[in-house]
Amino acid sequence: MHRVRVATAVLTGRLLLVAVLLLVLAGAAAAVPQGPDDSPAAMGRDGLAATPPMGWNSWNAFGCDIDEAKIRGVADALVASGMRDAGYRYLVVDDCWFDPRRGPDGQLRAAPDRFPGGIPALVRYVHERGLRFGIYLSPATRTCAQYAGDYPGATGSRGHEVQDAGTIAAWGADYLKYDWCSPSGDLGDLVAGFRLMRDALRATGRPIVYSINANSHQDANPGETHDWSGLANLSRTTQDITAAWHTGLRGAGCLGISDIIEVNAALAARAGPGHWNDPDMLEIGVPGTEGLPGLTPAEARTHLGMWAMMAAPLIAGNDVRSMDAATRDLLTNRDVIAVDQDRLGRQGRRIRGTDVQVWVRPLVEGVAVAVYNRGDATADMAATTAEVGLPPARGYLVRDAWSGRQWTSTGALTAAVGAHDTALLVVRPLP
Repeated sequence: MHRVRVATAVLTGRLLLVAVLLLVLAGAAAAVPQGPDDSPAAMGRDGLAATPPMGWNSWNAFGCDIDEAKIRGVADALVASGMRDAGYRYLVVDDCWFDPRRGPDGQLRAAPDRFPGGIPALVRYVHERGLRFGIYLSPATRTCAQYAGDYPGATGSRGHEVQDAGTIAAWGADYLKYDWCSPSGDLGDLVAGFRLMRDALRATGRPIVYSINANSHQDANPGETHDWSGLANLSRTTQDITAAWHTGLRGAGCLGISDIIEVNAALAARAGPGHWNDPDMLEIGVPGTEGLPGLTPAEARTHLGMWAMMAAPLIAGNDVRSMDAATRDLLTNRDVIAVDQDRLGRQGRRIRGTDVQVWVRPLVEGVAVAVYNRGDATADMAATTAEVGLPPARGYLVRDAWSGRQWTSTGALTAAVGAHDTALLVVRPLP
C-alpha cells in the first residue's frame, strides 16, 4: 500500500479538506486499497493451512468428465492406497459439478445427471472416510469451463458471493478453489472479487481453506506479481501446469515443471503458515497430452521434491483408482512429505547455480538440501554444512529422502544427480 505523507501546513476549513481529498484520490489511483484484514496473520488466525494443504483435485485426471461414482471411487482409493494416511486429506471437486442453471432462488445445485445424490450426501461420504471436502467456484460470471465453451451456462459467483459461501458452508465444504476465469478486470477488480468471497466465507463461521487463482485468462500474471498472502490461504503463482518438463510458454500457456520452479523461486518471502505459494497441482502419474510425453521418473521426483522444498500444497491430480505402485510409492514418500509439512513453514531458497542448482530449506530441526539438475546430463555437486546454514557440530546426520539411506558427515555434502533429477537430503547436527 502506498502511503501519502502530507507536509505540515497551515490550512484551514475547506482548503484542508480539499487538499486531503486530492492526495487520497491520487494515492488510490496508484495502489490497490487494502482491507482491514488483508494480512497473512489474519488469514492464519483460524489455524487454517498451518502447513501446506495436501489432497487430490479432479481436474487433471478427469476435466469436466466427473460424476458422483468417480468421486466416491477416488475417496475410497485415497483411503485404500494409503494416501489419506500419508496426509492427502482434501478431496476437491473441480469445475463442471453444477447444474448449468441456478435454482429459482439463485442457489447453486449439483448437476442432477452427474450427481443424483446431491452434494451434501457426497460430502458425508467423503467425511465418513476421514477426508475433507473441497469444491470449485469462480468470481466471474462464468467458470473456466463455461468461459472456454466446454460446459453450458453462466453460474459464476459474481453477485452471489454471500449466497454461494453460505451454500457450500451448509453443505459441509472444507476447502474452496476460487478461479478468476475472465480476461476482464484490472488488479483492483481481482482483489475486490477475491476479498468479497474471503469475507463471505468468514461470515459463515465454518473453517474453509481458501485457494485462489488470479491468472486464469489474464494476459498478465497477477498471481506472480501481486502479493496475495492476506487474501487467501493458497494463491496460484503461475499459469496452469501440464505434464511436461518444459514448455517455454510463460505468460502464454501451460507450463512445465522446470518453468514453474523458476517463477516460484523468487516468491519465497510470501509463504508461511496461513498462506502458501501455489505452483499448481501435481502431475505425477498424469499422462502427457497434446503431443507432450508426460514426466520421466526423474522428472516426477523433481516435481515432488521441489514442491516440498518450496513448501507448496501437494494436491495430486492423477487417477488414484488405477495408479501403479511406483506412482503410489512416490506420492506417499514420508520423508519428502515431512519436508513439505515441516511446521517451521519456511519456503526453500536457491543459494547458487543455474543448470545445477542448490536449494536450502530451514526445518524445525536441521535443513533440507536439494540439488536440482535442470540440465540434460548427469552432474556432480559439492557443498558444505556451513554453506547451507548449519552451525558447527561434531558431525551431521544426512538422510537421503528418496531411499531412506542415512550416513554421517563431518561437513561435506556431495551428490551425483542425473538429468532432470533432484537429490534431496535432510541434514541435522549430531547431538
